[in-house]
This record gives sequence, structure tokens and C-alpha cells, in this order.
Amino acid sequence: MERRSFLKAVGGATGGLAVGVHCLLGAEGAAGEEERVAGLPRRVLGRTGQKLSVVAFPGLALIHCDQTQSTAGLRRALDRGVNYFDVAPAYGNGECETKMGIGLDGVQRGRYFLACKTKKRDRAGAREELERSLKLLNTDHFDLYQLHHLRRAEEVAQIMGPGGAIETFLEARKEGKVKYLGFSAHTTTAALLALKKFRFDSVMFPVNFVEHLRYGFGKEVLQLAHEQGAAVLAIKSLSRGAWPKGVQRTRNWWYRAMEEPQDLDMALRYTLSQPGVTAAFTPSFLDLFEKAVDAAHNLCPITPAEVERLRQIAQSSEPMFQNEERVALCPHAPREPVFPDSPHEGCCGPWTV
Repeated sequence: MERRSFLKAVGGATGGLAVGVHCLLGAEGAAGEEERVAGLPRRVLGRTGQKLSVVAFPGLALIHCDQTQSTAGLRRALDRGVNYFDVAPAYGNGECETKMGIGLDGVQRGRYFLACKTKKRDRAGAREELERSLKLLNTDHFDLYQLHHLRRAEEVAQIMGPGGAIETFLEARKEGKVKYLGFSAHTTTAALLALKKFRFDSVMFPVNFVEHLRYGFGKEVLQLAHEQGAAVLAIKSLSRGAWPKGVQRTRNWWYRAMEEPQDLDMALRYTLSQPGVTAAFTPSFLDLFEKAVDAAHNLCPITPAEVERLRQIAQSSEPMFQNEERVALCPHAPREPVFPDSPHEGCCGPWTV
């Protein structure tokens, strides 16, 4: 199929949500022109010029591993072309940071792009976590430092206000301890407000076929990020939605994932076809991460027939983020966990601010 016809067909099949299929074809607009390292494609991180592997290493996965397994997983990822590694203090209360720091010790710092996050919303708290994270990860700087898990407008207001965490972010950038600034969010309410309040380099946000094809979740975030030149780092890329009642869980995780190779491949390619998406995250298990890297080594444009198949799967799946959005829009709603078994709720306590 010619490129022009392909783009037109996919755009129609997804209701306009996959207008960014050119991203999958490379910056030059022709298939196969993306830079590859060890066979794995890399894309430019928004306006920064940095090039990241299209599949990111999910640091939370290390919570399921001992140090030997963690080090082996990290080194194997490097050998397979992965250069983007993400972690946070909330992941095991520093356990995953410690394991990643040990696992990457001795690796030339320029070989990998290291991202970390903080759930602290105030200047002092963010500074304390930043310094601790740098120490645990055996590094003098983070390539990307992010506000972690934004959901409510009041959180964004606190971060941006006097004494807010953004002051630490700006100070740390001047000090050379962080290069680029970003945030992660689970609601469009928080993501849009954050993007409007500050010129972030990246936004980490749920981008997957269930949320998109069921109700267009996040399309405004993708659009605004594109207009600002901010990169999109896609979380929940393999999500099949919340676990249905009566369905036996195949693994102890707070949402269901696409696990069969063909299904996983389609879900990943759908996410990587969306406008401005630089890289995708898998659920935090090394086996799913490895399967995604396998799929990404053979990355090719998703077809209209595959989008239609994903649409059918989405219709029988339960979206995850509508409830979080409703809570975010209600200032007086109780601050109860939306997903009590989510690591975002349990690691640092519910609704950490």
C-alpha cells in the first residue's frame, strides 16, 4: 500500500486518532528511516533532540526480582538496544532505585537515558527526594526528572505555587542535576493544566487502544503536547482495561494486559502510532517487557484491519481512567484510592501530595 493511501485508511479506521502514524515511519516520513540500535528503533524526545528507544525499561519491574535478576535484566536491555530507563522512589520505597543503581553501576553514563520522578508536591520534599534518588542510582544527574502521578487540579496548583516542587526542579536544572523536566498524569484534567502552566519537555500519560477506541481518552493531551513540542511517553500501552469480574487473574497486577504475542504486538504498534509518542511502557514485569522489545524490533505500521480487531477487543474491555477523571473533576470528592491495588496508591499511601 502506498504511504498516502495507508495514512488515509488508518486515519479513517481510528476516527482520526492515529493521524500520527508518520511517527512510526520515522522523522523523514519513510518506512525504515528511524534510527535503530541493535535493531531497536529510537525516536527523538520532543524538542530536546535526545533519542530514546521506543520501548522503555520499567523500573517498577525490579520489585519482582532479586538483585542478580535485576542486574541481568538491565544489562540485557542495554544489549538489545534499550537506552531509556525509568524509576521512582515510590517503587518499593526506594528498592527499585537501589537495584537499578547497582545494576547499572560501571556502565558508561552516556549509554543510557535515566529518568526519575517524585510524588512530593512541595519544594523541600522534592529536593529531599531528588538528592536521595541521585545517591541511590549512583549518578550525578537525571536526564529527565518528573512530577509523579498527577490527578487533581489542586496538586498542580500546589506544585506551581510559592514553595512548590517546580522551584526545586528549576534550581536542579540550573545546578546540572537534571536536564529535562516532565510529569506523569492519570487524568486529562491534571495533564492539560500542567501543560498550560509550564513548558514541560515531556508528558507521561496513558495511551492505549481501549481508552482511545472506547471514548477518546487523552486525545486533547496529545494535541496540546504536539502544539508545544513536548514528547509523549506512553504508559499502559499494553492495557486491556480493568480486570472483568469473574475472570481469573493471570498475574498479580491491577489491570489486565495483552499478553499473547500477536495481541501484544498490535497493542504496542497502536500506541506507537499516536501523535508525538516517543516511547511506550509495558506493565512492570520483565517477561512482558522482553516481549515488547521483541515486537519493537520488527516494528511496522498498524493496519486498518488490525485497528478494527482492537476496536472489537476494546468493546468487551472496561476502561480504567474514567473513574479517576470523575474524581479529579469533583473538588470535594473523598480522597479514596480509585484502584486500591495499584502500586501508585500503595507505595506511598493514597493521594500523596
